Amino acid sequence: MSRIVRPRVFVTRQLPGEALGRLGGEVDLRVWEGELPPSRNELLAEAAHAEGLVTLLTDRVDAELLARAPGLRAVSNVAVGYDNIDVRACTDRRIPVGNTPGVLTETTADFAFALLMGLSRRVAEADAFVRAGKWRTWSPTLLLGTDIHGATLGIVGLGAIGAAVARRARGFGMRVLYVSRQPRKDLEAELGARRVDKRTLLAESDVVSLHVPLSAETRHWLGRAELAAMKPGALLVNTARGGVVDQDALIEALREGRLGGAALDVMDPEPLPADSPLMTLPNVLLAPHIASASHATRGRMASMAVDNLLAALEGRRPPHCVNPELFP
Repeated sequence: MSRIVRPRVFVTRQLPGEALGRLGGEVDLRVWEGELPPSRNELLAEAAHAEGLVTLLTDRVDAELLARAPGLRAVSNVAVGYDNIDVRACTDRRIPVGNTPGVLTETTADFAFALLMGLSRRVAEADAFVRAGKWRTWSPTLLLGTDIHGATLGIVGLGAIGAAVARRARGFGMRVLYVSRQPRKDLEAELGARRVDKRTLLAESDVVSLHVPLSAETRHWLGRAELAAMKPGALLVNTARGGVVDQDALIEALREGRLGGAALDVMDPEPLPADSPLMTLPNVLLAPHIASASHATRGRMASMAVDNLLAALEGRRPPHCVNPELFP
């Protein structure tokens, strides 16, 4: 009896939920066990023998990796974004690339609004103040924050996540402005949102929340000139990608007091170096890229990534395919 040879798959990190157990029943599976991602050399070595890769945003899949992985037939990214993957190079090699859109929309919007609220009402500062034993009495001037109800929210990118944030903003009576490559007339009436140009959004928004993918077009979308154009004392929330903001210019604007504060779930680079000035600025709220980090959402993301990978290995179009032109 001939032995059935199952495709070799490398997964670059342990994933929550039961998806890896399901994958292990279908393929010859190897999972990276380290808490940190595999190094570049380790990733290249593993990819060299793999027919399928399940990757995270920390794993760069580029022309060099593809050249060293002659048997690679599928890449599945456990993320909505895929700026870590050279999709064109994969397409040239006829390798389908999968991602996990939609599933994290509401969870990410929840967290973006949590950052907004935490920053505006100085929640992290208040917690540290109490834990340090500094709270001696009630004071009418202690840790004064910024009201969100009735404020103007500027949303950069009214896609699924941006729209979900706008829905939450309506519950706080916020005025919603947005910039987007295309008008979203279908959402404007529902959300009470108004499309404006970039300059207007920056000048009128009390809070600017970023919801665009990282691309050549959006890299440093918020640079020194844009930060200078923001409303004095405005707040910035970023749950998109760190590279959408010129981080050095942001630090300068925060130090000079031109911005009221920034809440960042994403930075450039990640992880943030321990000596970054962002670590010491009191008007900055930092999180370690956890906007989608709920048990349910991360489990669904892992399951979607496995579905994408198995479909591609079987020669089928992945349910969520970044390069669908491979399947005419």
